[in-house]
Amino acid sequence: MKTLTKLFLFAAFALASLSTANAQDKNNPWGVRIGVNAVDTYPVSPDNRPFTGGFINEFFNQRDHWNILPSVSTLYVGRYIGSGFALGVQGSINKIDKLGDAPADDLAYYAIDGMFSYSLRDLINGEGGWFDPYLGAGGGYVFVGDMPSHGTANGTLGIKFWLSDNINLDFSSTYKHAFEDHYTKHMQHVVGVGFVFGGTDTDGDGIYDKDDECPETPGVAEFNGCPDTDGDGIKDSEDACPEVAGLPEFNGCPDTDGDGIADNEDACPEVAGPAATNGCPDADGDGVNDSEDECPNEAGPAANNGCPYADRDGDGVLDKDDKCPDVAGTAANDGCPGVDASVLETLNGEAGRILFDTDKATIRTSSYETLDRIAEIVKQYPNAQFEVEGHADSRASNAYNMDLSERRAQSVVDYLTSKEGVNGSQLSIKAYGEEQPIAPNTTAAGMQLNRRVKLTLK
Repeated sequence: MKTLTKLFLFAAFALASLSTANAQDKNNPWGVRIGVNAVDTYPVSPDNRPFTGGFINEFFNQRDHWNILPSVSTLYVGRYIGSGFALGVQGSINKIDKLGDAPADDLAYYAIDGMFSYSLRDLINGEGGWFDPYLGAGGGYVFVGDMPSHGTANGTLGIKFWLSDNINLDFSSTYKHAFEDHYTKHMQHVVGVGFVFGGTDTDGDGIYDKDDECPETPGVAEFNGCPDTDGDGIKDSEDACPEVAGLPEFNGCPDTDGDGIADNEDACPEVAGPAATNGCPDADGDGVNDSEDECPNEAGPAANNGCPYADRDGDGVLDKDDKCPDVAGTAANDGCPGVDASVLETLNGEAGRILFDTDKATIRTSSYETLDRIAEIVKQYPNAQFEVEGHADSRASNAYNMDLSERRAQSVVDYLTSKEGVNGSQLSIKAYGEEQPIAPNTTAAGMQLNRRVKLTLK
C-alpha cells in the first residue's frame, strides 16, 4: 500500500507542474502508464480448488488472495489509433506467494500483453471530461515459476480519472484466460499513473498544430489558435485595429467619442462630430471643422475660412462680389449705385454740347468745363459703361465723315482719361459720321450743332 501512496503523491506533483491540454488522442497520440499490479487466481472458474473459488468470488479479498510486489511493477506503452481506439503493450513482474487459499513459494511472475482498448469518455461526457471508463481485449504470455510459458486471452475493464489533460490515474482489472487446464487462469489488477504526450504546439498556446489555424502565432481556442491581441472577440486577421479593442460594427476598431465614426477614420476621435467633417465638430454646420473655422459659431464658406462674407455698404451684395464695396448699390449693377435720372439729364444736356470746328477733331476750349463735369460723373459711377458718340455734318464724303467723327470721339476719350480717377475701360467709341444729324445741314448753325460728341449710358 506504501507503493500506492507514492503513486498518488507522484500524480499530485505531476498535476501541479502541468498546464497543457489533451487526453490521449490525435494530438497526444502516445501514452505511458507506470504502476503496481496485483495477481489473484481465486475469483476465476472453480475447477481447481483451493487455487480458484469461482468467477468473481471474493473479487476484492486483497488480504487473502492478492499477490503484490511492493514496487513499481508494471509498464504500459500505447498509441492512439483513432475514434477512441488505442493499441498498447504492457509488461509486468510479480512474486506469487499464494495461489488462491494455498501458499506458494515466491514464484516469479512475468507477463507481456498486447491490448486493444476503447475509451467511452467521449460517449459519456461529450468531447473530453475527467471520467474515462474503457474496455480492452487482447492476449499475452505468462511465465510463472518453473511452469512453461503459456498464452492467455485477456479481457480488461478499466477507468481513468484525468487529473489534467495530460495526466491520469488508471485503475484496471484484467481476466487472463489460459486455454490449457493445468495453466493458471487469473485476474491481474493494476493501479497506475498515466501520461500522454507527442503533440506539437509550435507557438505554445495550448492548441496543437493539427488543430491550430495559426500554428506559429500564439492564439486562443475561440479562434482555433489564431490571435485576438486586443481581446475584443474579433481575431486579428479580421480586425482593422488588432491592437486596440473595438466593436464588430467597426471591424474591431473603437469609436471613442461615440459619433458613429470609427477612430481610424475619425479626424477628431475624442470629440464627437458629423461624418461630413470626418468626425470633427462643426458647431455652425457650415462644413468647416471648428478647429479650422475662424467663425465657429457663425456659418460661412470654406473659401472664407468658415466666416460669412462681409457687406460693408449693406447693399445686399457681398464685398467679394461688390465692385463698389463702400458705396451702396444694386445687385443688377454689381453692388454699385445706378445712374439716376439727374445724371442722365446732365449727360443728355451738357455732353451733347461738346462741339468742334469744321473739319477739326480738336475740342473747343469752351467745352473743357463740360468735360470736367462729365469726368466727375464717370468717376462717381465706376461700374457704369459709357459710349462716346462721334458725329459730323454732311460736308465731305460719308467715309471721310466716319473717320472724322471717330477722331472727335477719341479726342474726348483722351481728355477724360487724362483726369485722375477716370478708368478708360468704362469708355467706348462709336462713330456715326453724318448719319444722325440733330439739325438741318442747310445752314451754318445747323451744321455747327451736328459737329459734336455725345456721351450716352450703355
